[in-house]
Amino acid sequence: MTGVLNVSPAPIFRPFSSHKLSRNNRILLVKSMAQSSDSSNGSTSVSTQEEPNSSFSPPPNFKPPKPKPFTPRGDKILDILGASLALIFRLGTGALVSGYSASFVPKNEVPSDQYALEIAGFKVKESSNIGPRPEKPIEIYEFERRNSPVSSLTLLGMEHLGISSAARFVGRLNYSFDLFSFLFFQIIKDVNLLQVREIVAILDLDVLYYPCPRNGPNFRPKVGQMGGKQQFPYMVDPNTGVSMYESDEIIKYLVGKYGDGNVPLMLSLGLFTTLTAGFAMIGRMGKGSSYKPSKLPPKPLELWAYEPSPFCKVVREVLVELELPHILHSCARGSPKRQVLYERVGHFQVPYLEDPNTGVQMFESADIVEYIQATYAR
Repeated sequence: MTGVLNVSPAPIFRPFSSHKLSRNNRILLVKSMAQSSDSSNGSTSVSTQEEPNSSFSPPPNFKPPKPKPFTPRGDKILDILGASLALIFRLGTGALVSGYSASFVPKNEVPSDQYALEIAGFKVKESSNIGPRPEKPIEIYEFERRNSPVSSLTLLGMEHLGISSAARFVGRLNYSFDLFSFLFFQIIKDVNLLQVREIVAILDLDVLYYPCPRNGPNFRPKVGQMGGKQQFPYMVDPNTGVSMYESDEIIKYLVGKYGDGNVPLMLSLGLFTTLTAGFAMIGRMGKGSSYKPSKLPPKPLELWAYEPSPFCKVVREVLVELELPHILHSCARGSPKRQVLYERVGHFQVPYLEDPNTGVQMFESADIVEYIQATYAR
């Protein structure tokens, strides 16, 4: 498995170049982290193997929780249910790696040191057909956009209310048309962001995400400087020097360079793709779209996750809101990285967070969200 991924304990992530950004006349430096060494023990305690940055530390008396598969915390059930709509409306797009196949085999046919899902005394033997692997992670500037009709209505304004009775009918028609057009194009923008995240999961790519929430002071301006406009998503491939806007073009590029050249069906159905992706976002309206003041760490966090998982989605939302750069190790079903994580910590479950700034390594989405907020929110 690791041969397929070409995984090695040597550093594979290139350092971020420093960028001077206008925010209290500070120079914000973000450097990528080297891949941490493999570990076969099952410890989930605080680790210092990454030489944590002294300016960041875990919350007082912090202890990473023990992993509890498929057990949402009671106060987070509604969040998980809302984030689960994508699985339903998008028919699981992004849950399986390209070329996925599976078969049930007797439990004793799978070595104990190999990851495999166990069901009713059998184990699921999974495989996939992934393309060439990029040496350095793809860089994507985007955010978890979730617009609500109410907020969109506010943005449009209520200028048609209170007009004279003679013009009221025409005003309502114009307003309805404006509202429909506004909402339709906002949905399309959201769909563009979602589709790129889905193709990342399908192609099993590692991506360095630079969050660009609304009013974000750090990476939104950077996109404008690099590409000439603040439009999202924006992709940079450090392996080839290619950079581009437009989700359709990004998807075509990624499948051509790191896949089999074919755009998956659920990403190429036009209006159907737009509608299903729009409905998938209803459950988490407004989450991950607006900046919340935060302390920018010197190294990006690392998150093992994949797009359709509702547990992973709520963690990604808070990372985006706090504008925290993070390396996403995508590991949908069929990904060889499931075995890599299994060997490192003796267990597979996502989301799994590694924070090189504090040395924390932990499972459990609700606890991860609270840890991130306690450590990085201002």
